[in-house]
Amino acid sequence: MPYIISVLTIIIIILAVFAGYFLIGQAPKSAEIIWGVNFSQKHATDLGLDWQKTYLALLDDLKVKNVKLLTHWDLLEPTVSQYNFDDLDWQVRMAKERGVNIILVIGMKTGRWPECHIPSWAKGLDKKEQQANIVALLRATVSRYQKNDNIKAWQVENEPFFPFGHCPWTDKNFVKLEVALVKSLDQQKRPVILSESGEGSAWFSAAKLGDKVAVTIYRKSWFTPLGMYIHYPLPPIFYWRKAQLIKTFFNKDVFCGELQAEPWCPNQLYNCSSEEQAKTMDLAKFKNNIGFAKRAGLKEFYFWGAEWWYWLKEKQNNPQIWQEAKRLWP
Repeated sequence: MPYIISVLTIIIIILAVFAGYFLIGQAPKSAEIIWGVNFSQKHATDLGLDWQKTYLALLDDLKVKNVKLLTHWDLLEPTVSQYNFDDLDWQVRMAKERGVNIILVIGMKTGRWPECHIPSWAKGLDKKEQQANIVALLRATVSRYQKNDNIKAWQVENEPFFPFGHCPWTDKNFVKLEVALVKSLDQQKRPVILSESGEGSAWFSAAKLGDKVAVTIYRKSWFTPLGMYIHYPLPPIFYWRKAQLIKTFFNKDVFCGELQAEPWCPNQLYNCSSEEQAKTMDLAKFKNNIGFAKRAGLKEFYFWGAEWWYWLKEKQNNPQIWQEAKRLWP
């Protein structure tokens, strides 16, 4: 019994120290915050929007200056070994003409449902064959866009170590190969970013392999395993403390690659009623998340949901969030 009590005491002390370090206190305020948005051509289309008008509205009406641009394998290579870069060329060119910086997300798992955007012709291939085609895709993409100075960084895959989405496999060694390949191809030696779940991982894997670490910040979402909405009880200091650990042990910078700014419903967003959407995102929650970000101690945030803001404005005659977002890019 005394041994059990001692062990329990040690565990309680460790938990108390953990809670004290990660959950108590305030992060230092950043002198200046860089705001950006994620953009997915496919997601805009799934919302029933004209994706080009949506993209131009972000650049010309909101006047964003930083875009994390999601590419999708099935759009870039609809037929084996026949690439279609026309749409991506246009997106990169429109940004360049306006002096907008781009983080280009490349690979198989690049965000937005189903996360892994595998072309129909590649779904029946075995893992080795799929990986060979992904390598070819990366070669073609980096070689094509490396001369664009407004592309400031590459992000290889999206949360490649986190088991989320319809994906056939995860492979840390392959991610390591992808990072090395991109570095070898890019003559301008831009940083290669790897991303992690802000709430569901320690960020160590991304920090070991990437030059920078992108993390998520989600506040309220639908949690399928429990069949219910959950609110993450993590304070802003949690993200800053973890970022400090990454800086101390790996000398890598951390930024927020996905700041929740749209609903997370039981169904996909385009099949979710307005009433259901409001349970996880509305104007008040949007403002709260901006305030939360400002207290998290990080210097760079990319909103996840800008296509939805435009959908609200154009399809629901509700421009409130769009107008609130405009305050960030005067």
